[in-house]
Amino acid sequence: MSFHVLISNDDGIDAPGILALVLEMKKIAIVTVVAPDRQQSAVGHAITMNYPLRTVPVRKNGEFFGYAVDGTPADAVKLGVRFLLKEKPDLLMSGINHGSNTAINILYSGTVSAATEGTILGIPSIAVSLTTHDQADFSYAAKFAARLAGRVVAEGLPQGTLLNVNVPAVPEEKISGVRVTRQGNSSWEDTFDVRRDPAGREYFWLTGSMAIRDTDPETDQIAVRENFISVTPIHYELTDLTQLERMKHWSLGDLK
Repeated sequence: MSFHVLISNDDGIDAPGILALVLEMKKIAIVTVVAPDRQQSAVGHAITMNYPLRTVPVRKNGEFFGYAVDGTPADAVKLGVRFLLKEKPDLLMSGINHGSNTAINILYSGTVSAATEGTILGIPSIAVSLTTHDQADFSYAAKFAARLAGRVVAEGLPQGTLLNVNVPAVPEEKISGVRVTRQGNSSWEDTFDVRRDPAGREYFWLTGSMAIRDTDPETDQIAVRENFISVTPIHYELTDLTQLERMKHWSLGDLK
């Protein structure tokens, strides 16, 4: 099976995770890389509208690697599909992110947003993350991502749905298996460190920790804690259908 995959990320085109993914995917597919030229973590689905985007060809080991875009992950995917590629790719992959994207993190994630942009453009898309911020070996996550890519190309995904994948950062032999999950409810307990610059001016540095509220093994957060690879089908349709039906009885027309 031969197919064309567009690869992007939010850690930047020089990140080790995207290199591992590209090298593995080149074994089974035609690969095009269009990614941000720098770290763009937690930018969500931001796009650039008020200044021009620029691209720079990037070479690694003397060979063309891909295009670096001075914009967000969503910018990179949009520019890649709409302009840089001659044809729409068969698959979009985003990652491999250095750090997990589970529970509430999905909303902030540039990795997931790159895949979401692919989905909006009608391309089956996968976001892949490795659940550590420490120095890491991305090789097994890349191998699993490639196997899953082949399955997605063969089976397809519904319009508007992407797969969010989180691989535990443990040795391959300690991976418990693969679990199809739902997004968890855990969220950040944010705090701000108050500091002062050399001129004495006050500034704030966001910190915090994830408050684990999930106990259900079918959630992404618990799956990865139990060393399962978490595969979560998500979509960008945000309508609360249950509340929509309730609000039909609110007689909001009376408020006009």
